[in-house]
Amino acid sequence: MEGRDIIRYGTVADYAKNEKLFEKETPKGSVSTIYPPEHDYSKGNSWGMSIDMNLCTGCNACTIACVAENNIPVVGKEQVGMGREMHWIRVDRYFEGGLDHPEQILHQPLMCQQCDQAPCENVCPVGATNHSGEGLNQMVYNRCIGTRYCSNNCPYKVRRFNFFLYADYETESLKGARNPNVTVRSRGVMEKCSYCVQRISAARIEAEKENRPIRDGEVITACQAACPTQVIQFGNMNDPDAKINRYKKDPRAYGLLAEELNTAPRTSYLSKLRNPNPTLEAARPAAQKEG
Repeated sequence: MEGRDIIRYGTVADYAKNEKLFEKETPKGSVSTIYPPEHDYSKGNSWGMSIDMNLCTGCNACTIACVAENNIPVVGKEQVGMGREMHWIRVDRYFEGGLDHPEQILHQPLMCQQCDQAPCENVCPVGATNHSGEGLNQMVYNRCIGTRYCSNNCPYKVRRFNFFLYADYETESLKGARNPNVTVRSRGVMEKCSYCVQRISAARIEAEKENRPIRDGEVITACQAACPTQVIQFGNMNDPDAKINRYKKDPRAYGLLAEELNTAPRTSYLSKLRNPNPTLEAARPAAQKEG
């Protein structure tokens, strides 16, 4: 991790002594920005996500669900080896301890962080990536000309460029395998997580027909629905009673590289807590030597 707080974790005992265990000071000078005055997201919907790393088992069900929901092409092993993978969400793994006997493996689901001060937006020459009034970092496929500047400027490396025409528009039997609510992209455009904007739109339409706001829990993203341990929470941060706000206010919550880069991500993480058995921890070095 090269000294950066990408993964934050500690023990239950340490956390019980200090609830501010995972808080970090913002480095001096990091509050400067080239962006115009902050947009007011206090009205209407303002979407956000929280990921609890205590619960993630690294099963990758979220990745498969995202592929199926968003018509993401499967590019194959050879193209992945060339750095041309297309997954909009991945599960990063971090190991603590020696290579032969790691003490623990830490899993971190990572998708577009939907930054309010997104580094990708100010380098796009055609305005293909921009911010919506609900806080979503949008991709306008019709504008994208494939410069890939946004991918180069993304510190999280979650943007994927569609190098080849993987979509088969002709074979009838394949049409039923696609989600009709999501655009099937051609080659030459940048793709990424959209917080399942098609599901947000569907919920908005129903709410408008009934003349009411979108209810908490009415929008469930594909990754959230597929997760067997309920790692992911999603909702409207402007709703004071929304479950997402309890996660955002949790003392364990932090934004990935938010202090270092001032990106203001809308996706936050809950630091991992370990509760090791003291007896087993004391016996570990001896067992490792025997192994």
